[in-house]
This record gives sequence, structure tokens and C-alpha cells, in this order.
Amino acid sequence: MSVTWIMVANASQARLFSNSGPHKGLTLIKELAHPESREKTSNLVSDRSGANAGTGHGAFLQATDPKHHEAERFAQEITRELEEGRVNNAYDRLILVASAPFMGLVNSRLPGQVRSKLSESIDKDYTRLPVKELTGHLESYVYL
Repeated sequence: MSVTWIMVANASQARLFSNSGPHKGLTLIKELAHPESREKTSNLVSDRSGANAGTGHGAFLQATDPKHHEAERFAQEITRELEEGRVNNAYDRLILVASAPFMGLVNSRLPGQVRSKLSESIDKDYTRLPVKELTGHLESYVYL
């Protein structure tokens, strides 16, 4: 029996589902949350400047946008979850559903062996959909 994992994610939350064959529907395996991605930028950075006292230089410039950094951290957490499932032979096929900008972050971090199981990438944010509605959107990609 072939098992398909469906990861539905955006930069702050993800739901991992499993489908074990036609007419089996979706089974929720795990929910992941990364509330830091939803924080205001001002809450993610320190109030202190990075300048050394007495140097006469301005404040430290942030190398990357803090919200982007948090999204990258969450993308890495998701790819670790997918890699762990691959190592444990938990799935044969993978469908990734993510908001367009976040999809790129996850895709850029997918290990090659996980990527080889990826059959579909769908650029949509379905994280807030109830399972019944999500099933309707995915039935052309997997027999639910």
C-alpha cells in the first residue's frame, strides 16, 4: 500500500496529513506552529544597537529581515520533519502545499532524497481550511 504525505504550510503554521489509498481520506499526523513568524518585526529584534560605545559609528544594521529569518527557521523545521519521515519509510509520495513565498523557502531546503518523493508542489495557502474543504482542493492530486 502506497502512503502519501501532504504538508500544508505557511510561514507560521503547518499541518501534516497522510493518505493511505483511494477513499481513505486525510489523516492528520502532526501540527506545527511557529508563532515567531507572526510577530511584529519590532518584537523580533533587540532594542540595543550593535554599535560599540565610543566608536562614533551608527547603529548596527540588521543583515536579514527578522520575519524572513523566522520563516527560514520554520522552513528548516518542516524539512527536518519530512526528512525524518523519509528515513523512517513513513511515506512513499509527498505533496507540498504552501503559500507562494514560503514554498520557495521550503523547496530550497529539501534534501535530495525527500525531493525525489515530491510529486506535486501547490502554491496555495490552505492552512486555515477545514479538512473537508482541503480534501476538495486536493482530490485532483491524490485519490481521497
